Amino acid sequence: MMRPFMPIPALLLFAAGAASAAATMPAVPREQPALQQLATAPSEAQLRATISRLVGFGTRQTMSDTQSDTRGIGAARRWVKSRFETISKDCGGCLEVVTPSQMFSGKRIPTPVEVMDVVAIKRGTGDPKRVIVMSGHLDSRVSDVMNNHSDAPGADDDGSGVAALIEAARLLSKQNNDATVVFAALSGEEQGLYGGKVLADYAVAQGWQVEADLNNDIIGNSRGQNGVFDSTTVRVFSEGTKSNESPAQADYRRYHGGEVDSPSRNLARYMASLADSYLPDLRVRMIYRTDRFGRGGDQVEFLQAGFPAVRVTESHEDYTHQHQDLRTENGVRYGDTISGIDFRYLARVTALNTITMAALSRAPAPPDGVTVEGAVSTDTTVHWNKVPGAAGYRVHWRDTTAPRWQYARAVGDVDQAVLKDVVIDDWFFGVSSVSADGYESPVVFPGFAGSFDRSPPSHRGGTP
Repeated sequence: MMRPFMPIPALLLFAAGAASAAATMPAVPREQPALQQLATAPSEAQLRATISRLVGFGTRQTMSDTQSDTRGIGAARRWVKSRFETISKDCGGCLEVVTPSQMFSGKRIPTPVEVMDVVAIKRGTGDPKRVIVMSGHLDSRVSDVMNNHSDAPGADDDGSGVAALIEAARLLSKQNNDATVVFAALSGEEQGLYGGKVLADYAVAQGWQVEADLNNDIIGNSRGQNGVFDSTTVRVFSEGTKSNESPAQADYRRYHGGEVDSPSRNLARYMASLADSYLPDLRVRMIYRTDRFGRGGDQVEFLQAGFPAVRVTESHEDYTHQHQDLRTENGVRYGDTISGIDFRYLARVTALNTITMAALSRAPAPPDGVTVEGAVSTDTTVHWNKVPGAAGYRVHWRDTTAPRWQYARAVGDVDQAVLKDVVIDDWFFGVSSVSADGYESPVVFPGFAGSFDRSPPSHRGGTP
């Protein structure tokens, strides 16, 4: 059928009107082809090669040999450093490799030992002080945490996390990032989370504005000790309230809410949403807990420093493979060997991290100064401070018992929005920033409880 004729002047007016309407449309998140490509990019072969090499050092116990070129923590650290340097050479020197260290002694380190991290830094092109970290611990152990000489392969705990961060560094080294991305192989975790403290202290000293630490610890096994096989779920642990809140801030939170809306918790929600969009074969199971019950990881040191951090861990653990001497008893093989790694599963968890690092580093910073008001009103007003690089913002809200954000409204390049007929008493609220090309930040809950800033945000109406 012939289309109706439109005169040229009318056609031009129509086009101009469409362009004007498009220009005034609020920025909204969009599907990103670059993230789709990263979803299938991690190489099982690369991951296997890295873990094989790490296992080959015999033991990587923190107090093991540092002089040998073939065995012990020193040889392992030097190899990881050389691997980062090779990746940097392939991208024209895009990575700066540093080895921050401190001397420690303690309950599990009877005499002072140097704990050294191996860290690759890819500076951001637009907002380099804003930093996204991916970490895993290089050290390993056997049943006796003080045993520094027996073979401790540490394939899953935590060769898997180190392999994932090296692969993420390889994949992201040649891609753009507005914020700085950091890939950190930590030492001293098994002796007391010392490597996490070294890196957190280094971040503070460097003035890094750490937006996220994705701590990957035990991410390569898909079969639990109870025989349950699950290659489609990964757990993301996150604290509910900030580790560094003051008593006054805690009082305000208890009254107004925020117990389940720390920046770390909203980072976990962010990862779950990315998995929904880009990884149809992997589901993020959010665990409302800082770590597994009675256990810990290097993300704790970042939380203590006031930085948002989560722990990424396989869905079902096999404890016969963790912290065990190599042996066979009653037909059960103990020890953390490479035979316990599901490399396809590890590649999927690596993809989740890689996509998250890319999305966070290309999105604007999360808004700060977020506040909400509307007492004795049928409407709710949300305020925030604009951030560099944002083309617009979205206001989010959800039922107070809902685990994830349910509703969102794009509101344009403004610093406040009124939600008509949305009563403040009945919902939780938040704000995210969106770039012109559709990358979105994590959601920020109002007040100190939800702020991604280490210092208390500016506020209205006395909000702590």
